[in-house]
Amino acid sequence: MIDFQNVLDEIHDNLKHEVNRGLVASYIPELSNIDAQQFGIYLKHMDGRSFSTGDWNIGFSIQSISKVLTLCMALPLYSEAIWKRVDVEPSGNPFNHLSLLELENGIPRNPLINAGSLVIADVLVSHLKQPKKEFLQYVRDLANDQSIDYNYEVAESERLTGYNNYAAANLLKAYHNLENDVDEVLDFYFHQCSLEMNCEQLSNAFFMFANQGVCVQGTCYLSPSRVKRINAIMLTCGFYDEAGEFAFEVGLPGKSGVGGGIVALLPNHFTITVWSPGLNPKGNSLLGMQALEQFTTKTKLSIF
Repeated sequence: MIDFQNVLDEIHDNLKHEVNRGLVASYIPELSNIDAQQFGIYLKHMDGRSFSTGDWNIGFSIQSISKVLTLCMALPLYSEAIWKRVDVEPSGNPFNHLSLLELENGIPRNPLINAGSLVIADVLVSHLKQPKKEFLQYVRDLANDQSIDYNYEVAESERLTGYNNYAAANLLKAYHNLENDVDEVLDFYFHQCSLEMNCEQLSNAFFMFANQGVCVQGTCYLSPSRVKRINAIMLTCGFYDEAGEFAFEVGLPGKSGVGGGIVALLPNHFTITVWSPGLNPKGNSLLGMQALEQFTTKTKLSIF
C-alpha cells in the first residue's frame, strides 16, 4: 500500500524552498495581495482516508475551478441542449481569448474558458430563482461544509476590472447566446469565481468526479455517463493552452484557477488539491503543476 502521507511530505519538502514560485495574479487587484510563499496539498481517498501537508487549510479564491461546478449544476437543469450552446473542444488559446468566439459565431470552444462559463452562468441564471444563493448552497452540500462562502471583496474587484469578461459577455449577447441581461450574468459569474475554499473543501467538492457522481455524503448528483464527460473535458480543457502539457506531465483530469489552486482526480481512487498562488505564464500554479507531476511519478497513479 502506498504511504500517501510520506509522498505528500516529500513533495512539500522538495518544493517549499523553491525560489522561482511564479507570479501572483495581479490583474484582479484583490488577488495581488496573496502571499506567494503559501503552499498546501490535500488528498481525499475513496476509502475515506485523507492526507495533507503545508497550508492545506487556508482558504483561497478558486476562480476558474468553479467552472466545473457550475457545469455540473447546469447539466441536469438544461440536459444535453447545453452542447448546442457550448462546444467541448480544447481552445489552444488563453482562458480569456475572444478571437475564436467571433470566428465560430458565438459558440465558445468549451465550458472551461471564460466565454464558455459565461454561457453556463446564463443557464443557471435562467433556471434558478436565486442563482448566487442556490449555487453557494450546492457547493456547500457537495463539500459537506456549510462554512464555504463567496469572497465579496474579490467579486467586487473582478466587477471593477473584468473588462475582458464584459467584452466576452457582450459578444455572446450579440450572437444570441446569452438569454439574460449581460450585467446579471456577469454578477453571477464574478461571484462564482470568488468562491473561497481550502484544499480540503475542494477535494471534497470534487469527490463525486472520482466516485461515479456520488458526493462525500452519499448523494448522487450526476450519472456516471455525465461524470465521464466532465472528466474528459477537464483532461482536455482544464488548463487552457497548457492542457496537453498537464496531461503529458501529470496524466489526471483536473482544473486550475488563477487563485493558484489545482484540483485533480483519479476515478475510483482519489481527489487531490494543490495550492500555491504563484502562476506560470499560462496562468496555472507553478508549484502546483510540479507537485502533481511529482505525485503521479512517485505513486505511478494516473489514468494512463
